[in-house]
Amino acid sequence: MKAVFLDRGSFPKSVIIDYPDCVTQIVEFDNTQPQDVIPRIHDADIVLSNKVVLDRAAIESAKQLKLVQVMATGTNNLDKLACEENSVRVQNVDGYSAISVPEHTFSLLLALRRNLTSYLEDVKQGRWAEAEFFCFLDYPIQDLANSTMAIIGQGNLGAKVAQIAKAFSMEVIFVEHKNASQIRPGYTPFEQALEMADVVSLHCPLTENTANLLSYDEFERMKPSAVLLNTSRGGLVDEDALVDALTSHKIAAAGFDVASQEPMPADHPLQALTQLPNFLLTPHIAWASNEAMQSLVNIGMAKIQQFSEQQQ
Repeated sequence: MKAVFLDRGSFPKSVIIDYPDCVTQIVEFDNTQPQDVIPRIHDADIVLSNKVVLDRAAIESAKQLKLVQVMATGTNNLDKLACEENSVRVQNVDGYSAISVPEHTFSLLLALRRNLTSYLEDVKQGRWAEAEFFCFLDYPIQDLANSTMAIIGQGNLGAKVAQIAKAFSMEVIFVEHKNASQIRPGYTPFEQALEMADVVSLHCPLTENTANLLSYDEFERMKPSAVLLNTSRGGLVDEDALVDALTSHKIAAAGFDVASQEPMPADHPLQALTQLPNFLLTPHIAWASNEAMQSLVNIGMAKIQQFSEQQQ
């Protein structure tokens, strides 16, 4: 079978891709622009994509296509209905970043609660040398212990974040679906959880039901001292509402690894927030530890092999 990887360059060369034996022809592109998708996959049996979009036109143009292997957890970069109608299997890769994403989540949280970036910047500017005492305390420092973390999403990532939070002696609550008619055992109603939380951490997929999950009304419910963390998907949060919440002090701080548009354009609403000391933004790297990326690729190749065996 012929495999076409549309955005191999989204993984560094240090990540080794060992294609299974069922792949007899391999074509790798560093990246693929929208207008190039159709000609590049026209005779492919398998298409691999990290973030390159595969719309209905692309799916229907590839007459030999049998499998789309998404080299990521999310599948919002392809038309799944078109795949189903054209008997194209869709597979994603999950579980590979169960360490990397939670660790990044707490890196953001610790940096915000302890004002690390402000202190680091002041030290670079020579502020410590000018201090009257052995230290200077220009920015508040808060412990994580005894604070409440509300986790939205109780999959592998949410569960691992909860485990780490408990190691920091935090109270953990899992948040029920927004507008849920019934509350499942072990979950806290959505609105109540937002009101209780010192930290809200997002670990759910982006769907029609979760788009703009947090907007103006939700920020009004949150504590002025609350921290919002999003290492999941940018579209989960109404970004204009986030700008309002941070600039009008409806919440204390936020740490994001994602945006609604990626790469994030210069005029994106979150760009202005990066100038604030209470907002941290990293360029969608929570998933990307060396170990996690290699694990992702290994799992993806194993799933392609499994698909091939099922076709025999």
